[in-house]
Amino acid sequence: MSVKSAVEQWFNNLEKRPALAVTVSILWLSLIGWVAFGWNLGSIGLIDETEPLFAEASRQMFVTGDWVTPFFNGETRFDKPVLIYWCQAIAYAIIGVNEWAVRLPSAIAAMTVISLAFYTVQWCLAKQDKLEKVSRPARRYLTAFMVAAIMALNPEMIIWGRTGVSDMLLTGCMASALLCFFLGYASKGETGHWGLAIGKLGTGEEFSRSPFPNKWYLACYVLIAAAILAKGPVGIVLPGLIIAAFLLYLGKLREVLQEMRPLMGILIIFGLSAPWYALVTWRNGWGYINSFFGYHNLERFTGVVNHHSAPWYFYFLVVLLGFAPYSVYLPIAIVRLKFWQRSHWRFQERSEQLGLFAWFWFAGIFGFFSIAVTKLPSYVLPLMPAAAILVALLWSDFFPVLKTKQTLLSPPTPSLSHSSFFRVSGWVNVIFLSFLATGMFNLSHLLGRDPAVPNFRILIQQSGLPVTGGVIWLVCAVLVAGLLLNRRWNYIISINTLGFMAFLIVVLTPALFFMDRERQLPLRELSVMALQAKQPDEELVMMGFKKPSVAFYSQTQVNYLRFPQEVVQHIQNEAAKTPQPPSLLLLAEQKKFLKMDLQPDDYKNLATKGAYNLIRVPFKKRKNEKMDISFNVH
Repeated sequence: MSVKSAVEQWFNNLEKRPALAVTVSILWLSLIGWVAFGWNLGSIGLIDETEPLFAEASRQMFVTGDWVTPFFNGETRFDKPVLIYWCQAIAYAIIGVNEWAVRLPSAIAAMTVISLAFYTVQWCLAKQDKLEKVSRPARRYLTAFMVAAIMALNPEMIIWGRTGVSDMLLTGCMASALLCFFLGYASKGETGHWGLAIGKLGTGEEFSRSPFPNKWYLACYVLIAAAILAKGPVGIVLPGLIIAAFLLYLGKLREVLQEMRPLMGILIIFGLSAPWYALVTWRNGWGYINSFFGYHNLERFTGVVNHHSAPWYFYFLVVLLGFAPYSVYLPIAIVRLKFWQRSHWRFQERSEQLGLFAWFWFAGIFGFFSIAVTKLPSYVLPLMPAAAILVALLWSDFFPVLKTKQTLLSPPTPSLSHSSFFRVSGWVNVIFLSFLATGMFNLSHLLGRDPAVPNFRILIQQSGLPVTGGVIWLVCAVLVAGLLLNRRWNYIISINTLGFMAFLIVVLTPALFFMDRERQLPLRELSVMALQAKQPDEELVMMGFKKPSVAFYSQTQVNYLRFPQEVVQHIQNEAAKTPQPPSLLLLAEQKKFLKMDLQPDDYKNLATKGAYNLIRVPFKKRKNEKMDISFNVH
């Protein structure tokens, strides 16, 4: 028996044994989710500077019991709404204040949307097979397995699924809301089903007379409310624009709105999301409104905030690299849809319109943030699930079809194997992988200089990781080229996926440990030492760049001062106070500390780690009440 026949037979057994299908699906999703997001999730310290801002604000919420107003380092933090802080604070209560708890909400959000995408793709292809009266279990399951792998194993999802910030939480809520909408839209006339036994949904005419939308629409409304609490107005604006554009294109806006019961949906969305906004506004007044709605929403869209400007083509590069190595197949995956043939799509069954919906999803988010003036790579994270669906549906045309008597009655699935466009995409894939390999081999020359680790480029080259990464991508390029020459199209995407998994396990994860040891560990250790050494009424000052991780690991308020002159002036001011503090803890980069030119008797060195010093500056007074310390700042 050939490998292809064995695959077909195995998936045919899954079709006949739903319990086995569910078990295999859960195991696959667990494996992919663990490798991508769970493995060593909390083994690396928090990375400055954004992640510790969220972690410490959540810790303050957990410690103080104030679940309305987020605070960081004694100041209100209105950058993002409250959901991420709630999730992290709850995780603190369950597993303690640590890195696992900080990142767990992001990892769970990523795994949830991947699992729901797996279900959606499998369900839609099962419906399509039923409509066409064919049996294609191998195609259905392989496509679902592939969409989960592609969605999990790409740089954007890996980075933000392992980082304790609000971006993945927004993506999980928004993407899941859009998938739930499509499931509700495609299961018209069905009661809905929450399991993984695809194609077993019951029907019920009583639903059409119900005053409530189906379960999927209800879930969509709840998830939109969660997206609003995760990121703000964009949580409802983007899903609303995508759904409205999709339905308008098909001429089904009025029809579907009647099914969705929008009035009830609005009540659910604002009933769940509005109370916190009302409470935080009541507590903080116009300060919150101006900061969050004005600065962090309106100004980010209409102007440049925090110097985050970029050219118009910025997100083309972000998608190319952030969705690598599958991004080279996005153009053909989109062209394959022929979305411009409106009359064709209008007469398709709803369950067959998943690809078209994924295109509106992808284009809506890409276009919205391309228009926005402030640009960041994380802004287009919510389109990555749509990109994965588009590429997986492209590859579904190459997966095996189990031939039965029913299959002979239907036309075969169109093949793209003779498409010159596909061959070009395949060779672009080879070139792209070759560039990745070349970049890894020359990584030490491409990295910028890090003041915290001046010799980092030499150390990373000595580790051998760049060479290993280069070999992985070079081998992938050779294998893909060989498959193209032998016209073995269906294995190409697997080579890309396995290559990324190998790169994640063998290169990227060890590199993160290496970077943490060289860059973050010294600062983390000194912060813990500051917590242990801190005396009552003793202030902790950090000189240099603002490192929020110091506030999290020292569990104390930190006074961040950038320049030596500021620190000198601050020490003199503190020494002149009545009553006078006993001393001051100073955490600083060694080169900046040396610029203060303190005399040996003026301070006590508590510890030196990496590029940082932790010192204690005692306050001593002369009889004329002036400090017995002379500063000569260079």
